[in-house]
Amino acid sequence: MKVFCLGGNDNNYSCKAYLILGDWNSLDDVNTLVDVGVNDWIVHEIEGISTGVGKRPVEQIILTHSHSDHAGGLAAIKAKYGCKALAFSEFNGVDELLREGQRVRMGDRDFEVVQAPEHSSDSICLYCEEEGVIFTGDTPVKIMTAGGSYSRAYVQVLERLVRRRVTTIYPGHDQPVTEKAKDLLRRTLQNVHTSEILRFF
Repeated sequence: MKVFCLGGNDNNYSCKAYLILGDWNSLDDVNTLVDVGVNDWIVHEIEGISTGVGKRPVEQIILTHSHSDHAGGLAAIKAKYGCKALAFSEFNGVDELLREGQRVRMGDRDFEVVQAPEHSSDSICLYCEEEGVIFTGDTPVKIMTAGGSYSRAYVQVLERLVRRRVTTIYPGHDQPVTEKAKDLLRRTLQNVHTSEILRFF
C-alpha cells in the first residue's frame, strides 16, 4: 500500500486528502481518495502521481464526514475522474452509504469502517489491521491535557482503537503520526478518562 498526502490549497481552509494506491499499481487495486478538501485544488497533485497504466487515477472517494473542508470539492473531483463516492451519511454527490464494521478495499488493502461520532454524527475512521494504519478525519486522537467533556460513544471508540495494532495515524489536518502512534492513543484515552464523560450522548 502506498499513501500520498495531498496538502490542498493554502489559500483556503481545507483538510489533508490522502490518495491510497496498491504497491504495484495492479489493475485489481482500487485507487482511493480519503476526503477531497474544500475544492478541486488537489487535482494538480494527483496528476503528478503514477497511478497505474489503464487505470483511473481515482476510482473511489471515501469521506470521513460531510463537513465542507473535507467534502466541498466532491462534485469537482467526481466530474474530473468519473469515480464513485462513499460516506456514512447521505448528502449530495454520495453514491453509496457505508455502515459500521463494513470492509472496503483501498489500494491493495482492506479497511474497516469505524463509526466515531464525536466531531460529527457521520464521522468515521478507516482502519487497516494488516498495515496498522488508521485514517481519522477530524476524530480527535491527539488530546494532550485533561479537561472538557466527551461522549460515551467517543470513549468507546478510543478504547477499541487502543486495543488494536496502530502504527500510523493519518489525521485530517495534522501531520501523519508515524512514530509511537499507539502511545499517542493511550495518552489521549487517559486524558479523556479524567475528563467529563457525557453518558447520554
